[in-house]
Amino acid sequence: MSPDTGGWLRRRDSAEPPPPLPPGTVLDADLAYGRWPAQRLDVYRPAKARRAPVLVVVHGGAWITGDKQQPQVVGHKLAHWGPEGWILVALNYRRLPWADPREQAADVARALAFVQRECAGWGGDAARIVVLGHSTGAHLAALVLADTALAADAGCKPPAAAVLVDSAALDVVEVMQGAHLPLHDRAFGDAREGWEAASPWHRAATLTAPPPVLLVCSSLREDSVRQSERFAARLVERGGRARALPMALTHAELNERLGQDGELTEAVDAFVAEVFAPPAAAG
Repeated sequence: MSPDTGGWLRRRDSAEPPPPLPPGTVLDADLAYGRWPAQRLDVYRPAKARRAPVLVVVHGGAWITGDKQQPQVVGHKLAHWGPEGWILVALNYRRLPWADPREQAADVARALAFVQRECAGWGGDAARIVVLGHSTGAHLAALVLADTALAADAGCKPPAAAVLVDSAALDVVEVMQGAHLPLHDRAFGDAREGWEAASPWHRAATLTAPPPVLLVCSSLREDSVRQSERFAARLVERGGRARALPMALTHAELNERLGQDGELTEAVDAFVAEVFAPPAAAG
């Protein structure tokens, strides 16, 4: 991919203005975590942040579209977690046809490594980073968690926790062997070897002690619930703490309502509070 082509693709999807900033919030826009124009991220941080938790948001878009400034990616999440003292990072990554899903996951890992290195300078705490991905973003975040070699190549350490929202591509082999959409053929090709390489469920087979994961899924999508439950079981099998949380919201609603008042945001808040709770005193 040429730099000019990558830049055109990013500008086309970045027509939306940045979301409104909560009072006292500073935006550091388009920080480069790699050499390609698509490898950029935005940092929304409280001006007086000190050892703040960090929420890293990975947008969806069928591996071919989407952008970090779209209102449903940042808007309500920033409005909710920003005033709570969180730093929010929204990232872009290369997409089809210039980068396949595995390369896209490597971009997410590079971005996460950048955040881990730089967040102290923003007032953040590298030990309290939570990754949140929706749809394709959830698949890519899951692949970074599951494939330790991919993460290590990017210099990425495991985050404190992850929230994966409504991915039905956690077992790519199952997807490709059943009835599926043309977008899956475009993303994953026709070779089982490639399916397994891009499949979080398969890459997690040898994982050790993964971080806590909450898998929010639409109860209106049988495939999403099944894949979320199977991936949660795989993580538990590998020594982690994970659970699927089906909710009666559509795929789009799960993304749009996260950060708004209601059961969904309360469930994510409770999960994060549990992750960051101090260890219980012995005896």
